[in-house]
Amino acid sequence: YATHRNVPAARLVTLPAHVSDELAAASMLKGMTVEFLTHRCFHVEPGMTVLWHAAAGGVGLLACQWLSARGVTVIGTVSTEEKAALARANGCAHTIVTSKEDFVARVKELAAGKLPVVYDSVGKDTVPRSLDCLAPRGLLVSFGNASGKPDPIDLLTLGQKGSLYATRPSLPSYVASREDLETSARTLFDAIGRGWVRPEVRHRYPLEDAREAHRALEAVLPSQADPRT
Repeated sequence: YATHRNVPAARLVTLPAHVSDELAAASMLKGMTVEFLTHRCFHVEPGMTVLWHAAAGGVGLLACQWLSARGVTVIGTVSTEEKAALARANGCAHTIVTSKEDFVARVKELAAGKLPVVYDSVGKDTVPRSLDCLAPRGLLVSFGNASGKPDPIDLLTLGQKGSLYATRPSLPSYVASREDLETSARTLFDAIGRGWVRPEVRHRYPLEDAREAHRALEAVLPSQADPRT
């Protein structure tokens, strides 16, 4: 979405002074994903508690930063103690190491049955049990397949578990219009300016290594993420 002569004008956004080209390249895909998930797919409000699977992943870390800055309590699942420490350093209030704890039981203890939303990029291994974490009329947001394609959800099951909702959103649908694209980018840039989101530029590639850059980018997408993150 950053300015480039080969990108259609309708998909360009203007970068504010505090966001460099490099920072935009490092933050827009993941950051705008967090924006639409937590602002428009489900509007998370201060004081809420949410569950975020893969909290130490690229999208998860930005989500922990942004949500905690907004006064939201984040419960995050991770696979190792090292990743738990990383998630906590980025604003995750409670971490659950899934190799050591049952995340459903722990979430119920932490959220006291009042969890309104689960963000799940892991997929097959977690979606069925993510439903068990939700409060009545809660929402499951499944946005990745790290462990494989989730099994179909029986609509009767949603009713039996408390009139739950489930959705499968994607970024392109949420920035399809010019207005939505600008809103998403502007909200992200504002959060960066406030220090709520702190993207890290981890790698730089010369133009001749563009193929490797694309491979690295694919590796951080929710559908490609390490299911143990």
